Amino acid sequence: MTMHTHIAASLAGLLFSINAYATETQLQIDEVVVTANRINERASDSLRDISVITRDDIDLAGSASLVELLQTQPGIEISSNGGPGKISSVFMRGTNSNHVVVLIDGIRVNSATLGTTAFENLPLAQIDRIEIVRGPASSQYGADAIGGVIQIFTRKGGGSPSFRASAGYGSYDTKTADAGVSGSVGDTSYAFNVSSYDTRGYSALKTRDPRFRDNDGYHNLALSGNLSHRINENHEVGIQLFRSEGGARFDSRFNATNFSDRTKLTQQTVAITSRNQFTSRWLSTLKLGSGMDESESFQEFGRSLFETKQQQFSWQNDIRLPVGTLTLLYDRLEERVDSTTSFDRDTRSNDGYLASYLLNLDRHSLQASYRVDKSSQYDTHQTGGLGYGYSITPEWRATANYGTAFKAPSFNDLFFPGFSNPNLKPEQSRNIEATLRYDTATRNASLTVYENRIRDLIALDFTSAPFIFNVNEARIQGLTLAGTQRWDNWRFNASIDIQSPRDEDTDKLLVRRANRHANFSALQQVGNWRWGTEVLASSERYNDAANTQRLAGYATLNLLADYKLNQDWTVLARLNNVLDKDYALSFDGNPATGGFIYNTAGTNVFVSLRWQPAQR
Repeated sequence: MTMHTHIAASLAGLLFSINAYATETQLQIDEVVVTANRINERASDSLRDISVITRDDIDLAGSASLVELLQTQPGIEISSNGGPGKISSVFMRGTNSNHVVVLIDGIRVNSATLGTTAFENLPLAQIDRIEIVRGPASSQYGADAIGGVIQIFTRKGGGSPSFRASAGYGSYDTKTADAGVSGSVGDTSYAFNVSSYDTRGYSALKTRDPRFRDNDGYHNLALSGNLSHRINENHEVGIQLFRSEGGARFDSRFNATNFSDRTKLTQQTVAITSRNQFTSRWLSTLKLGSGMDESESFQEFGRSLFETKQQQFSWQNDIRLPVGTLTLLYDRLEERVDSTTSFDRDTRSNDGYLASYLLNLDRHSLQASYRVDKSSQYDTHQTGGLGYGYSITPEWRATANYGTAFKAPSFNDLFFPGFSNPNLKPEQSRNIEATLRYDTATRNASLTVYENRIRDLIALDFTSAPFIFNVNEARIQGLTLAGTQRWDNWRFNASIDIQSPRDEDTDKLLVRRANRHANFSALQQVGNWRWGTEVLASSERYNDAANTQRLAGYATLNLLADYKLNQDWTVLARLNNVLDKDYALSFDGNPATGGFIYNTAGTNVFVSLRWQPAQR
């Protein structure tokens, strides 16, 4: 029996065993999620493969980055170019890093030139919760949602006025601090938060070359605000703001001197929302917002600037029918790029039209969606989704989903001078999946199998102009086994992904994606103490499409504990990479021919103190 078979068998035993001595303590209140179908629904009712990261999960993460926290979720792999603040990527269910839609309070935040999101500059201190939808979602959100959607929610107001603050210190001279106030006055709710992060870091590249052995630090200052006013029981207006400014030093193998490369990163979202319950059956939501992504780099060969501005408008109408809920939506996205590089074209727009239907009736559930996107660049694109669920017993449920999705070419793909191709088509995918779920008060488990076929993948070929074409096809087959078990004062979480993300033409693994990856955590609470452990593991990956640059498999072990000093004060301690595992998530070029390995953190410690007065 192979190692991964042993792992799968062990996890299956953990997830599906029925322990007669398990207490009846609830795992958690049945979460209400909104991202899967754009309307509020209980997580247990959703037909989609979803997970939720709560504020408590974030608190226990300590000084971890957003991508490191996302890596603990089923179906997600990451890569990083050398530590905090460096370029980081998220791969969902084996798809590309630009196949995920990222939203902050409903507003897109990504680079239109790269087609990706700067996860490395989104601080956890500003985040209240994260909803993750795995699988195609273009029929809800339009372009780019081939792998799924990640929606970040900032802290909201409500209740009695309250204050909170925290500060932490750890290895690599890492310092964190954040503070916030929230509450409500009459019919007005508010929340305002500010945070800072600063670390000396370590060398981004693993090398003895004196040009690159400096510490590549990172600093970040961020703020968010949410203000809402309830006009009456049927009408509410609100405004949301998020802004994150960061600066990082990084290494490049192209340096010929000791010049210290550095970059400035800025992400911002602003939105005004009006929710209007016009009748008992009709809820209208208007949202007008903007997203901004800016990257300014200073390297030996000069300064470069890439700024994306996205103006966004949506009008969503949720109509409660005698049976089920119908959602009708129109949205518009206007993108503009400002850069030190002269693009052949710097603007484009998209109009989206969505019709979606959701039904929960006795043991049956049905979800259907259809969306048309009309782009000024690639004309019209249609996507759809269909899902069905059946509750076999109160504990067991089976679901099946089919969906199509697409990825729009980025501005770099279409208009970058010298190698772009304005005739590129969107990448397209067809996904089918089935899930079996088990859910009780003390344990839940799910087994999901899927196949995603992607065609017209955009690839580079420097042998002849224009160097970039729609040529590749990919086939991704996989299964995800995940679950949570509550036993007495213990809580266990585990997941394993076994997948085959391959290029159809070459049968090679897609870049930086593994055949197997898994995570496990255990947390025990005794009185005011909580302590636990986390394990992350991945099989080998490759840094190049030809599968010649091997990234070895790895496993890391983390330990954590927190202690509630009293009702208001909590201290947290984490020991990460306990066994000082030496591993790599990516290379800068080929280390065998003059390239370098990007560094990852060795054994490190972080301690924080959190003040959050209890409501009295």
